[in-house]
Amino acid sequence: MLRDYQLDIATRAHSILKQYGLVYLSMEVRTGKSLTSLHIADLMDAKEVLFVTKKKAIQSIINDYEMLDPQYVVDVINYESLHLLVKKYDLVIIDEAHTCGAFPTAAERVKQLRDICKDKPVIFLSGTPTPESYSQLYHQLSISSFSPWKTYSTFYSWVRAGYVTPKIMYMYNREFKDYSNADVDQVKADTAHLFITFSQQQAGFDQLVKEEIINVKMAPGTYWLANKIIKDHVYIGKDGQEIIADTAVKVQQKCHQIYSGTVLCQDKVAITFDDSKVKVIKQQFAEKKIAIFYKFTAEGMMLKVAFAGRWTEDPQHFNDNPDKIFISQIVSGREGVNVSTADCLIMFNIDFSALSYWQARARLQTKDREKEAMVYWLFSEGGIEQKIYQAVSNKKDYTLSWFKKDFNYERKQGTDKNKILASKDGVACPENNTTK
Repeated sequence: MLRDYQLDIATRAHSILKQYGLVYLSMEVRTGKSLTSLHIADLMDAKEVLFVTKKKAIQSIINDYEMLDPQYVVDVINYESLHLLVKKYDLVIIDEAHTCGAFPTAAERVKQLRDICKDKPVIFLSGTPTPESYSQLYHQLSISSFSPWKTYSTFYSWVRAGYVTPKIMYMYNREFKDYSNADVDQVKADTAHLFITFSQQQAGFDQLVKEEIINVKMAPGTYWLANKIIKDHVYIGKDGQEIIADTAVKVQQKCHQIYSGTVLCQDKVAITFDDSKVKVIKQQFAEKKIAIFYKFTAEGMMLKVAFAGRWTEDPQHFNDNPDKIFISQIVSGREGVNVSTADCLIMFNIDFSALSYWQARARLQTKDREKEAMVYWLFSEGGIEQKIYQAVSNKKDYTLSWFKKDFNYERKQGTDKNKILASKDGVACPENNTTK
């Protein structure tokens, strides 16, 4: 049931919600913000409640609701189903609200939620309300009819009021305005009364995340292919597969794929050619209950083949079955997913996003966990992953400028893919190793 701190937060949030029409629970992951928000709805005497979350978190929310057994009916849906709603609600709970913070243009989900939440009390939930910039708060709070910035009808009018200092930036020789430089003090002054923040330390977590890096020696062909893409930007395989990286961004992306043993070719066929990381998992974690996060679709295919008959992407099924292995893409599994029954979490690859880093690594945690919350990162020796890790663990996204600096990369002009011939030293791409 509810812990003392959840009851306290719910009481305070109820008071804020009654007075201001919205409240934002900025509670760190695994501290129980979903259950707390459901109790707040009960305190509000709501009859019909909408809970919007990520698809993989739906069952967990339903479990919380059934355990709490409140005096209202709740509909739990994912963001992609918002357009199907026709029902009216007394109160709306928006989970992972930071996903509504894109700027300067509002995301489609923001527009949909504005209509659904019109004149209704709203509870916002996120462990990371502003993962990249305080500018991300404008569109989130604009969902509520009671936003402290409701007098500013657009993001741009809010900017002109002095909340953001735009900067001129250049990318690919094109000029654009960067609106990320928000006046943090001014934003906080306007919103502090709406926020309740709470950390894992305050919740009394005994076992915080402990990380370990495992360096994996990949096959020689993996390094050969990565170096070829960095140097020549093109590879043509023996069977005609083409890997073309004609921009610096594509070189960065292809290297990110290649160093973990897969690559997406020009014809959209995904090739898996190096299972060195899979072998490490099988050798070192054979006796453990594990959850695995991957980045690219082909990596997921490789893992699911390797653990055929044992894997699941349903967190509830995983937690209920000791012999199951949880396998999920980072972006879809980083939020709202509880795999706390795992002995450890294995990160097959790493995302460029600092948000993904901080959220994905917390999937094992619960307040009652007695064993260490171990996260193992599988990095190719001399590859790109260690460089990405250094950035995201310091709350910085791994951008193209980082890549250019780390790999001393300079784009060669005039690359002619027709002059690049397949090499016997290149990566073998047999048909049974290709997946569409």
